[in-house]
Amino acid sequence: MVQRVNQSALLLDALVLCLGVIGLIFLGTPLVNGQATQRKWNPRRTPVGTEFIGDQACGECHKKAFAVHPKSGMAMAMEPVAESRVLTDNPQLSMTAGPYKYEIKRQGKQSFYSVTDGKDTISVPIPFAFGQGRMGQTYVLERGGKLYESLVSFYAETKGLDFTVGAPRGVASSLNDAFGRLLTENEIRSCFSCHSNNATSGSQLQLEKLTHGIRCETCHGPGKEHLAAVKAGEPGYKSIFNPGRLSGEELTQQFCASCHRGVEEFSLLQSMGMNNVRFQPYRIFQSKCYSDDRNISCVACHNPHETLKEDAAYYDAKCSRCHAVKGKPAAQGAQPSCPVADKNCTSCHMPKIEIKPAHFKFTDHYIRIVKPGEEFPK
Repeated sequence: MVQRVNQSALLLDALVLCLGVIGLIFLGTPLVNGQATQRKWNPRRTPVGTEFIGDQACGECHKKAFAVHPKSGMAMAMEPVAESRVLTDNPQLSMTAGPYKYEIKRQGKQSFYSVTDGKDTISVPIPFAFGQGRMGQTYVLERGGKLYESLVSFYAETKGLDFTVGAPRGVASSLNDAFGRLLTENEIRSCFSCHSNNATSGSQLQLEKLTHGIRCETCHGPGKEHLAAVKAGEPGYKSIFNPGRLSGEELTQQFCASCHRGVEEFSLLQSMGMNNVRFQPYRIFQSKCYSDDRNISCVACHNPHETLKEDAAYYDAKCSRCHAVKGKPAAQGAQPSCPVADKNCTSCHMPKIEIKPAHFKFTDHYIRIVKPGEEFPK
């Protein structure tokens, strides 16, 4: 009897040990696309003590991406004021709203933002310029030790100033309110973590250490261990985060959506009405063809290292991966062909939606058969 109990105990111990090993393998280092990845990374949550080595180190091996990335929209998500193309090309901007006059003036390598009611004036140097200027550029200002979003922004279409998207468009009740909107701590962390690198450490800001724009390590995580491993002849994938190993759903609705906003914020984004067209992961989730397939993920059409492609033919090739074209079978999948046309797919199925306050037409990533006169689907 005692021997049977001992044997049962040994079997139970062995089973627990086996399950523990399996759990370590599949939970500690999950297999994705046949490869184990050692770590996860969220670009908006930089752990305390994280050290970045900079793009130059990455460029030693990743020469092609390093060469093209500086001109990409990601890299230009925040411009250094001293080098801002928008601010240097537009050295004097002004706008009047009721009794308030706004001005942005260039002085040397600095630009100053000011608002006056004719009696008093608030004027501060612009420390942070958000946006590459393709649509526009908004400014984060410092006053009295606090950070504010500028009440007015630059817009490329008009080459002038107008109210910042989301800001109240009426006449401000005071000069202080006319200056800008006080940002919460959470908004500050979100803004800087999605437009720069190394601006946060845990829950704390460290703006003196930030690097403008989205850099290599913003999306891939710190590269020090990765570089050391590669130089030592060891597998590099274990010590760096590669979004390319994520499934389509993880990539679109978790990783990219951490900044571009996805379906997890459904109620909030739906309440925005037409303004939610700006948030591509949320919009594409509504599409009938959306799935966990990487062929319908963000990177299926967009290379984050490069400038945004504007050529419709480029995107036609992406559609034909899954959709047949007039009897020609698709490269992958077996989706039906379009009975109307065999090119310029996005012109019908991903229409441009104008957001008037933004002075810009956004591509709607809700892929569908668009009917003339239909209301904007939220």
